[in-house]
Amino acid sequence: RGQGVRLVSIVDPAVAAEPGNVLYEEGRAAGAFVRDARGEEVRGVVWPGECAFPDFTDPAVREWWGGLYEERLRQGFSGVWHDMNEPVSFAAFGDPTLPRSARHHLEGRGGDHREGHNVYGLLMARAGYEGLRRLRPGERPFLFTRAGWAGMQRYGGTWSGDVATGWPGLRASLALVIGLGLCGVPYSGPDVGGFDGSPSPELFLRWYQLGAWLPLFRTHAALDAGRREPWEFGPEVLEHARVALAERERLRPYFVTLSRLARMTGAPYVRPVWWGTPEDRALRECEDAFL
Repeated sequence: RGQGVRLVSIVDPAVAAEPGNVLYEEGRAAGAFVRDARGEEVRGVVWPGECAFPDFTDPAVREWWGGLYEERLRQGFSGVWHDMNEPVSFAAFGDPTLPRSARHHLEGRGGDHREGHNVYGLLMARAGYEGLRRLRPGERPFLFTRAGWAGMQRYGGTWSGDVATGWPGLRASLALVIGLGLCGVPYSGPDVGGFDGSPSPELFLRWYQLGAWLPLFRTHAALDAGRREPWEFGPEVLEHARVALAERERLRPYFVTLSRLARMTGAPYVRPVWWGTPEDRALRECEDAFL
């Protein structure tokens, strides 16, 4: 913090269903986890192994979960990044998520996962946002989430998920940010460099230069896909990346202004070139430039 660095912690919703796991025991005692029609906990498999899943469609569960972020704040983290929150289960029940028959609170109305699936990530974001607001009322929460739904901009931003490494992935990154902005989600960005492969130095640099002009700017990749720090691609790429990063820092006040405009009017940071002239067909077909 003394050097101006703020750390963001990844947080997944799946809780290891292990006796003695304090978080699991606490959640089970509170009846916080998704259950089936017989009242049994629905289990899936995620990174920790067999897991239970908090039911974020229950306001009491959201309040409980939001309070858990005190641990990360106490450790020194300044924000959170929600992942695997579609929710994902590697032990697929037809789909790589919870079974459609899983039961959800749904704000007291009750229903199954067919209705709860698309709002699961949204309501996890709400739980995190409201928890951070309670825990640090004097600070703006910083949160972005892989999954969400209409209205997610109230709680934070999002990113591309695991965008494929390659020139098509670079092009898709811009389309994603523009499209989300037009749908009311102004704060987003891609995995710069692509998630699943090894970009050439030129591809990484072009992606980095694009990312420097987008709201959420970060490099990211799978563990086995190679590093994404600019210095990994040689001194020439590093120097051009330095210029791009310095330009982003120079424009920081402008990004703050765009953020304020997004809050007041809904207008996104990144806008298609036809913004203001939607009747211009040539501009509407432009897919490789933006305002």
